[in-house]
Amino acid sequence: MTNAPMIDLRDATKKYDDGPPALAGVTLSVAAGECVAILGHSGSGKSTLLNLIAGLDKPSSGTVTVAGTRVDQLGEAGSAKYRRASVGMIFQFFNLLDDLTVLDNVMVPAQLAGMGKGDAKRRAAELLGSLGIDRHAKAYPQRLSGGQRQRVAVARALMNRPALLLADEPTGALDSSSAEDVRRLLLDLNNGGQTIVLVTHDVQLAAATAHRTIELVDGAVARDVLNSGSAGGAGRAVVTPLTRPAGAVG
Repeated sequence: MTNAPMIDLRDATKKYDDGPPALAGVTLSVAAGECVAILGHSGSGKSTLLNLIAGLDKPSSGTVTVAGTRVDQLGEAGSAKYRRASVGMIFQFFNLLDDLTVLDNVMVPAQLAGMGKGDAKRRAAELLGSLGIDRHAKAYPQRLSGGQRQRVAVARALMNRPALLLADEPTGALDSSSAEDVRRLLLDLNNGGQTIVLVTHDVQLAAATAHRTIELVDGAVARDVLNSGSAGGAGRAVVTPLTRPAGAVG
């Protein structure tokens, strides 16, 4: 058994043009089974960080390692294989396919990974049941509420048993009741051992679900805060050492 972190970024920088970097020398790690929330204003580098971890983009310099894989060194085919095998992704606007039923939407990742249709159908039905939406298996996404659609998206993200779950503003398009439902769902998943990194503007979501909150300012880590006091994280915040020198924060 290894003590290596699930996610390990070392001096990761991303530049898109001659302007300021979108991500500026970020060094951070996330342990297996941890839930970490990434906060920051628009343009702070949150989405860039998530894209580097997901292998959707590459750093201009530095390294990105996830579950022992140097994600920054993968080619296009390798990145796609890595995402299918190791990463589940949840999006703000669900990204479900409206012309497929709920069951078929959930099955898509497994079919792309080469799982047989029978096995994929059984796995999808199991997930829909565990998430309390199995009665909607034959429905189409547009017939569901926002909270129900996000549960379908979570089931799809978990289809291939990913080591890592990435959530990009998972409550951003939901009403307060549905957002609370998704908060409880993410907390339950993390309590079951799922490693989660979520990007959010929802301070309540971060406090309720995350062990740590990392705040980005101008592409650099401004704060790395341990949320102590409960299993989910809500409680007195304890500031842990910055991953970069304080003077380097913009």
